[in-house]
Amino acid sequence: MKRSLLVQQINNKKSFLCVGLDTDLEKVPDYFRSRPNGIVEFNKQIIDATKDYCVSYKINTAFYESMGARGWDAMEETCSYIPETHFKIADAKRADIGNTSSYYAKAFFEKLNFDAITVAPYMGEDSIRPFLEYENKWTIMLGLTSNQGAQDFELLKLQNGLLLYERVLETVSKWGSDQNLMFVVGATQASELANIRKIIPNHFLLVPGVGAQGGSLLEVATYGMNPDIGLLVNASRAIIYADNGADFASKAQQVALEYQNEMKQFFR
Repeated sequence: MKRSLLVQQINNKKSFLCVGLDTDLEKVPDYFRSRPNGIVEFNKQIIDATKDYCVSYKINTAFYESMGARGWDAMEETCSYIPETHFKIADAKRADIGNTSSYYAKAFFEKLNFDAITVAPYMGEDSIRPFLEYENKWTIMLGLTSNQGAQDFELLKLQNGLLLYERVLETVSKWGSDQNLMFVVGATQASELANIRKIIPNHFLLVPGVGAQGGSLLEVATYGMNPDIGLLVNASRAIIYADNGADFASKAQQVALEYQNEMKQFFR
């Protein structure tokens, strides 16, 4: 998907909501657990209920890969069901030596037809280059995450005074452009967003952690927006597990609508 189309969808819907389809069969309504294709049936109802209020869906691949071939098939069918108007993210956190990364890219961009994939920066440019070479596909680099372990490496101060995550943003932003490269910034790191925007003012940010993880949408929008909005704010559990009963889809729709209504105030 081209950046211009993503920006158009955001402005048309007055929404920068990304719904995370991190579907856990232990948490869905009981009805789906006994169904041979229950995870896909659940996902389809969530997509139907929320598609008018979001611009993107993110699939955390671990929830599907853990089920083996059955889960991979469910991920493929779910991805195919997402409307082409919506930005489709594979939250896979891949990256390896160049030849291996080229096959990761082929799997997620060609076989599964995702628009974007999350990757880790640790192995350097040659591990990321195969993803960036795909036209109209996006590489989403881990920047500053919300987990406690971010303290171990991402927030280390280097000898030149930069924090490690700042060095990652500066370096990686030169490998691609704001047309094919995004960065992950956790919503609970909102205090760093103003600084991040000094380093990468024009890139889109994928922001998980709003909702169940306690991140503030107001803070994220206040400090993280750019002229194109520049944000995809992800909510997973708060939406897809809004209710565990028969009306789970309508409850998910209600929460997605609430997010959209909250986001509308940030559009001029």
